[in-house]
Amino acid sequence: MGRIFTILHHRLHRTLHQRNLLPAGQRLLVAVSGGQDSLCLWQLLLELQPKWGWELAIAHCDHGWELDAGLANHVARFAKSQKARFYLCKTNLETPLPQTEAAARDWRYTALTEIAQTHNYTYIVTGHTLSDRAETLLYNLFRGSGADGLQSLTWQRPLASDIYLVRPLLEISRLETGDFCQQYQLPVWEDAYNQDLNYARSRIRHQLLPRLRQDFHPQVEVNLAHTAELLRADVAYLEAQAEEVLRQAQQQVGDLVCLQCSLLSQVPLALQRRVLRQFLRSTPITAPTFPRSKS
Repeated sequence: MGRIFTILHHRLHRTLHQRNLLPAGQRLLVAVSGGQDSLCLWQLLLELQPKWGWELAIAHCDHGWELDAGLANHVARFAKSQKARFYLCKTNLETPLPQTEAAARDWRYTALTEIAQTHNYTYIVTGHTLSDRAETLLYNLFRGSGADGLQSLTWQRPLASDIYLVRPLLEISRLETGDFCQQYQLPVWEDAYNQDLNYARSRIRHQLLPRLRQDFHPQVEVNLAHTAELLRADVAYLEAQAEEVLRQAQQQVGDLVCLQCSLLSQVPLALQRRVLRQFLRSTPITAPTFPRSKS
C-alpha cells in the first residue's frame, strides 16, 4: 500500500510535537510483540520517518511460553519484509521463563534496555494505548494503589542512563489500532494469552470494561485514561515539591545522611510520604555493626 496519511498519522505527529517525545534524528528501538498495537505503532513511525529523520529498528522479546510458539519467527519475517534491523531476545538457562505478568514485564524492559545499551539506541518505543492506560488504572485501583500507581502508565520514563521508554500512542484506543491494521493489512498475531481469563488484565479487558461501557458510559476508556493523565500532572507536581523539601531537610551528621524531622513535620502528610520515599531511594542503607561481646 502506498503512503496514505490517516488521522492517526496526524494525531501522532501532533502528539510528538506537543510532548517532545521522540526528537528528530534519534535512534528508536521499537518493541514489536506481533499484536495489533505494536504493528500499528511501527507502521505509523515508519511513515512519519521522512519527516523526523529517525533511525528505526525492531526488537522482539521471546518469553518462551508454549502458546507463543512461532511468534518470534513471525515477527522476524515481518521485520525482514520491512527491511528493518531486527533484534531478538530469548529466555535461556540463565534467564528462566517469567511466570507472572509482572515478572514478564520486568524481564522485557531489562532485555530491551540491554539491546539499547549494546547498540546505542536512546529511545525504546512501545505500543501501549489509551485502552492499556484505562486497564492499568482499574487494575492498580483494585490493588489499593495511590495516585502514583493509578497514573503509572506514563508517556515517558527513564529505564537507564540516557535510555528512555516512550509510549506515544496513549491517546489512541485499541479499537483504532485494530482498524488501522485492517486498513494496512498488517499481519497481526492473535495472542492467546490475551484471551486467557485466568489473568486479571484479561478479565478487565474482556469482561469488566465491556460491562462498564454498556451499563455506565460508552466512553469509559477515554474517561479513565483522562483521569490517569490528570493524576500524572498532580503526581509530577507533588514529586517536584517533595524534592525541594528533601533538599532542605537533608543534613550530614558525620558519615550519615539524616532528615530533620522538625522540618519534615511542618509539611502536609502527602509530601512527608513522598519525601521519605525519595530519601529511601537515594540513600544507601547499610546494616548496623555492633561490637563483639566478650565470651
